[in-house]
Amino acid sequence: MRWLLKRVLAGLAAVLVVATGAGALLAMQFSGERAAWAASSGDDAAWLGNAWVSGDGEGNGEAEFARALPRLGVFSEVYVHVGEIGTDGSVDPAGYAGAEAFLGRMERELPDVRVLGWLSSTADGSSLIEDRFDDEARARLAEGAGAVVDAGFDGVHYGITPVSVNDPSFPDLLELTREAIGEEAVLSVEALQIELIPGLRLPVFFAARGERYWSSGYLRQVAELADGIVIRGHGTGMPGGSLYGGFMVRQTELALDAVPEDVTLRIGAPSFQHESWGPVSGSESVAGAAEAVRIGLTAHGERDGFGMALYVLDDTGEEDWAAFEEGWLDPAR
Repeated sequence: MRWLLKRVLAGLAAVLVVATGAGALLAMQFSGERAAWAASSGDDAAWLGNAWVSGDGEGNGEAEFARALPRLGVFSEVYVHVGEIGTDGSVDPAGYAGAEAFLGRMERELPDVRVLGWLSSTADGSSLIEDRFDDEARARLAEGAGAVVDAGFDGVHYGITPVSVNDPSFPDLLELTREAIGEEAVLSVEALQIELIPGLRLPVFFAARGERYWSSGYLRQVAELADGIVIRGHGTGMPGGSLYGGFMVRQTELALDAVPEDVTLRIGAPSFQHESWGPVSGSESVAGAAEAVRIGLTAHGERDGFGMALYVLDDTGEEDWAAFEEGWLDPAR
């Protein structure tokens, strides 16, 4: 019942966005120009499920790796799920007990691909980090992130959602994490989507009963403490492909303007087929996200350290993979 309520509220929030007059503008955005150069430059990423590193013997053997190798090789970074963050900030090492074998295969076959440990937390209550993780819990989480890096990962990727705009405890967590993982390790953060116009966040917050958007200013503040930022490409609630496309064009443009150029920026694309990864929407697609990102990048201009992030590689079918290849990796072919 709670799942259904969240879907209904998300839909109401999307209707609110459209009702403010943004709907027609969004659809128009999706008809913009796509320059030939606006395509992958080799800075793309993908999320991977926990089976690769859990050590439970399911889905992480040599044969499975060999089948995944051609796809894995197109990315510069992968976020492998190492576990959910405990309510006390703990990270159970059992979540990556089998990481040594996977990391060894990656180092042998794809030495240039960075492997980050993906730590996740999703809350239905307060979106303030300090309400979910107090000072002691944040310190424990940072220590857990350090242990992930010590296990051989190239860094950590935080998928903590939602996080309230201007919440000072989230930057505090990132600073603690940097101390724990060291300067050389990669610190990546999944950000909430950006409010389309200043002030839209609050009415959507009340309609959806939760935080759905960040301001550009807060995104910039978080980005300055990270090595990489990912804007998710799913869960937008947009009612239709053209609105979704226009929404993602604006997300791309706003993120490119907000995130410093020395921080890697990626825009997500929803390639999952099953509800276990999130609500499946007929409006959201890899093809739509790729086209939108190309339009947004064209409008902004060329930038180093920019790419897309596929969510989630394990659940990507042939049609979505083809859309990713043709729409982003090599649209000129």
